[in-house]
Order: sequence, then C-alpha cells, then structure tokens
Amino acid sequence: MEAYCSQSTSVPQRIMSCSKYMSAPVCLIENDENGKLHVRKEAKDILDGIGEPVVVVSVVGLYRTGKSYLMNRLAGKQSGFALGNTVESKTKGIWMWCVPHPNKEGHTLVLLDTEGLGDVQKGDSKNDGWIFCLAVLLSSTLVYNSRGTIDNNAVENLHYVAELTEQIKIKSAEAVDEEEEEDSEYVRFFPSFIWVVRDFNLDLEIDGKKVTEDDYLEYALQLKKGVSKKVSDYNLPRQCIKHYFPSRKCFVFPLPVNSQEDMTRLESLQDQDLAQQFLEVTRHFCDHMFVNSAVKTLKGGHIVTGQMFGRLVEIYVDTISSGEVPCLDNAVVVLASQENQAAIQKALKVYQRGMEEVKNMLPISIEKLTCEHQKFSSLATSEFMKRSFKDEKMEFLKKLEEAVYNFYVDLMEENEMASERKCRELLKDLLSDMNKQLQDGEYSQSGGYELYCRDRDAIVEQYRREPNKGVRAEAVLEEFLKEREPEAKGILCMDNKLTESEKQIKMGKENEALLEQKYKEEEEKRIKSEQMMETEKARNEDKLKQLKEKFEKELEQQQQEMDRAIESKLKEQEEMLKKGFMDQAENLKEEINKLNNEKKRLHGGDIFKDYVMPFLCPLVEMVPNFFMQRSMMKSLAKGLRR
Repeated sequence: MEAYCSQSTSVPQRIMSCSKYMSAPVCLIENDENGKLHVRKEAKDILDGIGEPVVVVSVVGLYRTGKSYLMNRLAGKQSGFALGNTVESKTKGIWMWCVPHPNKEGHTLVLLDTEGLGDVQKGDSKNDGWIFCLAVLLSSTLVYNSRGTIDNNAVENLHYVAELTEQIKIKSAEAVDEEEEEDSEYVRFFPSFIWVVRDFNLDLEIDGKKVTEDDYLEYALQLKKGVSKKVSDYNLPRQCIKHYFPSRKCFVFPLPVNSQEDMTRLESLQDQDLAQQFLEVTRHFCDHMFVNSAVKTLKGGHIVTGQMFGRLVEIYVDTISSGEVPCLDNAVVVLASQENQAAIQKALKVYQRGMEEVKNMLPISIEKLTCEHQKFSSLATSEFMKRSFKDEKMEFLKKLEEAVYNFYVDLMEENEMASERKCRELLKDLLSDMNKQLQDGEYSQSGGYELYCRDRDAIVEQYRREPNKGVRAEAVLEEFLKEREPEAKGILCMDNKLTESEKQIKMGKENEALLEQKYKEEEEKRIKSEQMMETEKARNEDKLKQLKEKFEKELEQQQQEMDRAIESKLKEQEEMLKKGFMDQAENLKEEINKLNNEKKRLHGGDIFKDYVMPFLCPLVEMVPNFFMQRSMMKSLAKGLRR
C-alpha cells in the first residue's frame, strides 16, 4: 500500500494516519437474522463526534465481486473492509469507515460498504432492495460494482434502480398527491453514479473504433426502439439510470493477478505482486473519487455534517423498519428540527459562557453590560446560523432569542442587586463617623444644622467619587437622602440659632436638593434605557445582516442543485435527439422548462424581502414586549414616560 500511496499525488500523508481517526471499519446498519435493519450505537457515536462536512461514497453490487477491496483503497489501506475468499458474503448490512478527506481540508470521507446483493444464503430480494435504497439515500457518490462486462445480464442485475420510485419519495403526502410526484425530481437529489467493471478482459472497441470507458457505458445503456413488452423491459433499467442520476462514469479494471489462488488473498499481496495496469486503474479511480465526489447535501442544498449524517441514517432506517417509504421532505423536516434544537443549545452555551465572565465582574456599568450582551448575543446568533437550516418561520431563532433574553434580564437584575449591595455598604462605611456624631448630640445644638449639612454633603461628594458603583448608584443615593430627610428636618427645627425665615429658606434648599437628586436618578434610568435600546438596534441590524447572508448562501445552494439537474437533463435530451427518440426528447424538454422556470423564480424574487422579513419583524417586535414582562423593565419604561 505504501508504494501505491507514494505514487499517487492525490493521497497525501494525512490519509495514511487515518488510524488516529478511525482505525478500522465498524458496522453502521446491522442486518439481523430476521432481516430487520438497526443502526449500531458504536457507529452513531463516531458520527456524533464529526462536526465537519462529509463526502459519502457507497459501493453496491452482487456479492463476491470485490467491492470491499476498492473501499479499502479509498481509505488508504491494504485491508480493513472484509474481502473474504469464499462464496460466502462477508459484509452484512452496511459497514462504515470514516477517514480525513485527502483533498478537502476540514472534510471527512465516509466510506460505506454494503452487503452483497443476491446472497443465496439470505434469499430476500426485498432486503436487497432496501440496502440499495439506503446506499442511494445516504451517499453523494454511488459506486456499482460488477464483474466481466456490461451486458444485458449485468444491467438486469441492477433492477433495483427501476424500483427506486417505489422505495423513495421526494415529497410528503401532505405536500403533493402521490400520482403527481414526477420522476424528474429525483435527478436533483440523487448521487453521482459510477459503474466499476472488475476482471474486464475485452478490448475497448465499438465497431472497430477505440472508445473510452465512459463511451462503453453509454453504449451499454443505449435504448431500443419499439413498444413491445420485451423492448420496454430492456429499456426500463437503462432509462432509470439515465433519468435518476445526475452524472455517470465508468471504470474497467483488468484482472489484478493471474492465478485464482492469488485472487483469494488480495489483502496480503503487495503492489509488486499485482498487475501494473490494475494498479494504474486503481490510482485513476481513487484520484477521480477524491477530486470529484461531492459533499453530501440534503434537499435544498444543505450541507451535511457527520453529526447530521448519523441522524439521517437513523431517520431512514427507522422509517424502513416501521414499514413506511423513506421521504426526502420528511427526513429534512425531522432532521432540521433536531439540528435546530441542537443549534439553540450550542448557541446558548456560547452566550452563557461569555456572560458568565461578565457575571464575575458585577457590578458593572450599563454601557459595559450592554456592550458585552451585544457581543456575545451576536456570537450566539452566528453559531446558531452555522448549524441551523430550514428554520423558515424563525421558530427556533425566536426560542434562542427568548433564552438569551431570559439570561440577560436575570443578569441585569443581578447587576442591579450587586450595585445596590455595594452602594449601601459604601454609604454605611461613609456614615459611620456621622452616625457617631449624631448619637453624641453634636448636631443637636446651635449651628448643628449647618454642621450636619456640611458632613452629609461631604459624604455625598465622597460617595460620588468612588468608582464602579454600578447602575443603582443614584437610586441608592436618593433613597439614602430620603431616609435622612426627617432627620435633617428635626435637626433644622432644633437649631435655635436660625430665624424662622432662614429655616424656611433652608427647608426649600433641602427640597430642591431632593428634587435634583430625583432628576439624577431619572437621568440614570434614561441613560440606561437609551443604552439598551441602542444595543438592541445594533443587535437587530447584526441579526438582519447574518440572516441575509445565510439565506443568500442557501439560495446559491438551491440554484447549484437546480443547475446540476438541468445539465443532466440537457445531456439526456441531446442523446435522445441523436438516437431519434423524439417523444422522450419532448418529455425531457418539458422537464427542463419546468426546472428553468423554478430556477428563474428563485433567482428573480427578492427572497430576503419576501421570505425573511415577514418572519423577522415579529422577532424584532418581541424584544420590547419580552422586556415589559419583567418588573425591572416596567420601572425603566415608567422612568422614560416621566
């Protein structure tokens, strides 16, 4: 294997260290003795740990045709998936091997080796159909492996393709009547198709002319003219391959070794023991797969991560086990709900972790608190956007907003309480000397009022000089002055040095000072409210920007999905016209027009204005309403009204 890797520039060293990633394949979908399919927890746990996008390659084919050997090569290993050396099928269910993608940094290559179709020991064609169906549903590239030549028998062995429309639905029953679902939809969501022919010993010639492997495949898939049942049966699997898969490619492998004995021990053979031409085709095959196999996407162009892929496997297997037909629409809805809920939790943790650091600094100013709230709520929204999808009514984004505001409002209340505690403790310390003078009667004599006012004003001045008192500084000071008001009036009345008119003047000044302090408290509330409103305005602008970017990206993904389908249909139409199948070409023209009209609708409409804004406005309006539910925010609103 080292020789193979050193000769291929598309298999860098990182794939050779894949043992650190996943040392060997594990069973992903188990096929028990009763023919029931189950997802293995061990495999699901592995996928749950993969947060990056996945490129999924599945191999299907008759048992004992060497499927596992190709998958081992894609994994960069000599062995791994069981090859077996008898007529007994070694692979049961679907086995998985996750390795770092050799060409796409930050991506995982997921290899799926399926149990051989047509296993005589199993004798269950329905089970074979579901295995094939799952391979199609789960992969971004589907490899069909066969032996010998692509003759009519080989094509007929691929009859599972003709059954796909019975085993896979695109739209849910609520969305469309069953008879209205069109075959043209499948090409938008199905994987690329690669036919691998093993032990090929013919010359690649047609009518005496050299042809490519792809030409050979297209020649084998040519349709016959006629309306008889025999012709229809002949054409059906070929039409389905052309109709359902967006792209097709072929590789023909010569015999790897000369002796039958060596064929049974391929795992143990070194590259020097294998035929040079076989190694060259193997390298070419691996290079093509690494470069051209696309990232797995869902309907709508949503990129699938390892975590999402694990959930997708469970959804499809559970559907099949319940006797239902897997539906792409339903799978996306269920997966979106799960992923969006997980996105809320992850985003909320980002916000809470950031604000926990703020919590340790309480009390802090409203400017600092709102600034930190804006920063971490923006990060939380960004984290949510990364993972969420198909949140069309913004239901999950609203839930995140509510959770963030709950935490924020609680933190503001804690900040106020911390500020109040600090301010009261500060005033208590500053008042200790003055309280002693009061107890000693130093203010209960002639001139005591002036002395009292001087000491009290000094305390207020010193209090105001103290930094970091928090958002309740002026409110606590006002309460302090109110509490001392009867005391000040009593001292004023006892000060026999003052005339009655002087007392009235002093009393007026006392009331004036209280009114001024009241104004300062209201100003404190106003500044706090304005700061919060400015923060919310900035947050909403940031949220609008992030939503716009997300929807533009999703629109681009949908258009790419549409382009791929249109390109495939145009090629198929061109081929039908060349071969004289005018009716089929006309039908394809209608399908292409339909796809083009849908593309124009996507491209021409203002998706952000027409789709995002109607759902975003209630989200923005929710913010003040949510705050008004809390007593603290009610008091702020009351202060603003004054």
